Amino acid sequence: MWVNKKHLCCFLFVLLSSIGISQTFIPDDNFEQALIDLGHDTGPLDDFVPTANINGLADLNVSGYNISNLNGIQDFSALTQLFCDNNLLTTLDVSQNTALQILWCHNNQLSSIDVSQNTRLTSLRCENNTITNLDLTQNPFLNDLACENNQITSINVTQNTNLDTFICGNNLLTNLDISNNANLISLRCENNQLTDLDASNNKQLIRLNCAFNNLGELDLSNNPNVTELDCSNNNLCRLNLRNGNNGNFNTVDFRFNPDLNCVVVDNPSGNHSTWKPVSFSNYIESQNDCSNFVNVDTLENVITDTSYILPILVNGNYFTQSGGNGSQLNSGDSISTTQTIYIYNETACDSNESSFNVLIIDESYYIPKYFTPNNDGYNDLWQVFDRDNSIKTINIFNKHGKLLKSLPPNSQGWNGIFNGKLLSTDDYWYIITLNSGEVIRGHFTLKR
Repeated sequence: MWVNKKHLCCFLFVLLSSIGISQTFIPDDNFEQALIDLGHDTGPLDDFVPTANINGLADLNVSGYNISNLNGIQDFSALTQLFCDNNLLTTLDVSQNTALQILWCHNNQLSSIDVSQNTRLTSLRCENNTITNLDLTQNPFLNDLACENNQITSINVTQNTNLDTFICGNNLLTNLDISNNANLISLRCENNQLTDLDASNNKQLIRLNCAFNNLGELDLSNNPNVTELDCSNNNLCRLNLRNGNNGNFNTVDFRFNPDLNCVVVDNPSGNHSTWKPVSFSNYIESQNDCSNFVNVDTLENVITDTSYILPILVNGNYFTQSGGNGSQLNSGDSISTTQTIYIYNETACDSNESSFNVLIIDESYYIPKYFTPNNDGYNDLWQVFDRDNSIKTINIFNKHGKLLKSLPPNSQGWNGIFNGKLLSTDDYWYIITLNSGEVIRGHFTLKR
């Protein structure tokens, strides 16, 4: 007579229960076979295992058994370590396994996992699944987390303050807050969609891989222990590696950041020969120096009695105000009034600027009324412009008549320094002798 296996199993379960033998239902034959192989059950396969054989187990390793269903795991009530990786699981319920400390369920087909009841969890590996959401807010003791190669769009690890290893690469993350993870030693978040990563609170960080994201800036100046860094294939404009311990780096890779003009380091002239790209040489001490690597054309000051035609530029564009402001001028435009013209060039990350003066004068020379020697690139020198080479000598005096500087004709001008010191804001006097013998006297102002 043919007997349905499931009906027979249910009959046996009722029979065994009636005589006081507690049984745990194990519907997946591969799971039961694993328990038989481990000595927790005896054959043949009957979809049951004596509960007394499993409810005291602390460790269970059923990796690689092609298990599709882990039902029955709820009766492993003392379980602290569960290794069920490399199977065919689509669901996993460990809500009854509240003693769990280690759960490895990677390389399955899980679309979700609930570990909210596993408050003692210290290690979770769930990589290589199809998980879209992972709630870790109830796992304060977690120190080892690997969830890469999933479909996670956001993850909150602010409650996981013991976390020291965090691997979340190859997901769909757009934001990652690690500000509360002061114990973090290793972080791999490559191949996501991150636009920002603040590691300023992670002073213990040793290894960081944030390659293949959309990061525009990375500042590791507060991370003196980093030895391995891969931030390649991003959109970096700024990379600050000035952490006081550049000699500690074993590997540094910032290749394929096409707009990155410069990198801030401890010592620009130090040995960076093992850093990638090897051909990179624009190392600086301050981010402010980065503009020096943006090419911009420079033109000499112009003195004319008619007008001036703006020449063609290679690097930059003409503007009437600093910083690319004011009206934009074009090559070929005619300048017929005295003014300062700015040449401004910018990349996706930085900008640079030069300026020159166009002086439209009727006289053969021009004497400026003031100058501002503050090293900002504008009016830093008091310079007399001699269009027709009519000047013989230029002498500069203070208000007491003391000679401060003698200038040759068509010199670069006076920078306001006397005896090695920049003079204070005040009026200063000049005596200019022309080739004709005529003497011109007057004064100008030094503004600081």
